[in-house]
Amino acid sequence: MKTTPAAPPASVPAAIAQDEPLALLAGLSPRQFMRRYWQRRPLLIRQAIADFAPPLDRSALFELATRDEVESRLIVHDPAAGEPQQSWQLRHGPFDRRARRGERALPPLQRPGWTLLVQGVDLHDDRVHALMQRFRFVPDVRFDDVMISWASDGGGVGPHYDSYDVFLLQASGRRRWRIGRQRDLTLVPDLPCKILQRFEPEQEWVLEPGDMLYLPPRWAHEGVAVGGDCMTISIGFWVPQRGALAAELAARLADDWDDDVLYRDAGQAATAEPARIPPQLQAFAHHSLQRMLADSRALQRALGEVLTEPKPRVWFEPPAVPWSPGAVVLDRRTRMAYDDHHIFINGEALRARGRDAALMRRLADARALGAEAVRRASTDARAVLAQWYEDGWLHRVDE
Repeated sequence: MKTTPAAPPASVPAAIAQDEPLALLAGLSPRQFMRRYWQRRPLLIRQAIADFAPPLDRSALFELATRDEVESRLIVHDPAAGEPQQSWQLRHGPFDRRARRGERALPPLQRPGWTLLVQGVDLHDDRVHALMQRFRFVPDVRFDDVMISWASDGGGVGPHYDSYDVFLLQASGRRRWRIGRQRDLTLVPDLPCKILQRFEPEQEWVLEPGDMLYLPPRWAHEGVAVGGDCMTISIGFWVPQRGALAAELAARLADDWDDDVLYRDAGQAATAEPARIPPQLQAFAHHSLQRMLADSRALQRALGEVLTEPKPRVWFEPPAVPWSPGAVVLDRRTRMAYDDHHIFINGEALRARGRDAALMRRLADARALGAEAVRRASTDARAVLAQWYEDGWLHRVDE
């Protein structure tokens, strides 16, 4: 299926000043916000973006929900239906705006109590991708996606909690938020969506366009549209879960680990307990894992590859014209990072040193390079850029 490549920026974006007060953060500098609020406590920010205009209108958002490669959900709440198991409905897209009824149809705009949620909008729209750049005072590898929801009057997804950091930016209409730091995170059983059984709100606000609410992980919250035609933009940041990350790293390390040492038990005695696992085999397994994890450089490489793996349903298209050195910009779907020894891009790692490493790190930080920087790059670096261009991971900018 044909996709639209990222439009080139007018210039290389400047880095966000760490000590400059920002309206986006209620007058705090990024350094102050990260120290005082990040993963600690909520922050309500009135007019985080003054005179804010939504990057997408309702029609464009609904059009995204018709596409197979876009993840979308419809949640309908009808309190009159009785028990929670009957009053909440969840359907997955794609949806057909022209359908009058059925699983693919959206409810009438005037019907209260429904919400359309579209995930990963930053992957499909340059304006939303540009909005996300305002939040790059947080490391890129923590960024998850930008979700946009549209709700009719009373629409919402119920009281719940998230396992990630999120900035909730009001784009149009009004939404009432109630939040609470509660210990009881028990969910209502047998529901298609995760809703808290005993929600205990402590604070409440109504957000207008341009207002924003930051919430750390596991803060209970509920947002309800007030008056309809309500659009909210959720800028979400992934929080690694220790067990899941360890399992993914172990799998990645095992794929690249070359060790053909065989288990030996020449001294194994005859056993009267054939189902018992031999202690020496347990020790062999333990030692095998220790050896695999002992290579810190391999672990760093595996982590970078995991953190830059493209999102599901993401693919890249080759360019229509041949490569020639010039200004470049990363495709909005490209994930790029680095550490002291590696450059990572879309789940792949390469070693770079000296000027080449500095150039690649500059590309990762700015997501673009000027023509002069590309022309002055080494032959090896230009070859890498050319290959990424052919893969559709970056695009030429005609200056």
